[in-house]
Amino acid sequence: GNNGFTDFKRILGQPIATQNMRMLLFVMTGVTLLVFFLLARWLVRSKFGRVLQAVRDAETRVMFSGYSPLPYKLTIWTISAMMCGVAGALYVPQVGIINPGEMSAANSIEIAVWAAVGGRATLIGPIVGAFIVNGAKSWLTVTAPEFWLYFLGALFIAVTLFLPDGVVGLVKKLKNKRHDNKTREGAAP
Repeated sequence: GNNGFTDFKRILGQPIATQNMRMLLFVMTGVTLLVFFLLARWLVRSKFGRVLQAVRDAETRVMFSGYSPLPYKLTIWTISAMMCGVAGALYVPQVGIINPGEMSAANSIEIAVWAAVGGRATLIGPIVGAFIVNGAKSWLTVTAPEFWLYFLGALFIAVTLFLPDGVVGLVKKLKNKRHDNKTREGAAP
């Protein structure tokens, strides 16, 4: 119905409300995140991933090179849908309810902001962004809940304008700059 699926109290015959089950779900979520991260990292570095990057950058050029982009796009879409399904299966028991409001535009935008804040061109960026944005959400929805969506929009605009590579990109730039300074200091007579 309009309220979605509610009253999740048991999983595999075990009560969800126990501390042990909550800890197990938390650990399973962390392990799943790690496995999916490693799978994505492997995919990006494989020939399959390089073709996908080429399709992203210049699909027509890939077609002229003799590759059909459709199977690559369909495969990665299927893999990402599987990851989303597993994530949803882990999410619902932890919150106890799933309703149509979870698929709102605001939630979808929030996920896009995770990637922008953390770093769009990295695998770890959206994870970092999720921690930052959800930390801000936890704090701001308690202190000033009516401003959360305004803050989210302003954060997205600020990151897009001033931090296009996200936090991870900023950390990489600072590391490179520090390394360059050390190299120059070591090379100076």
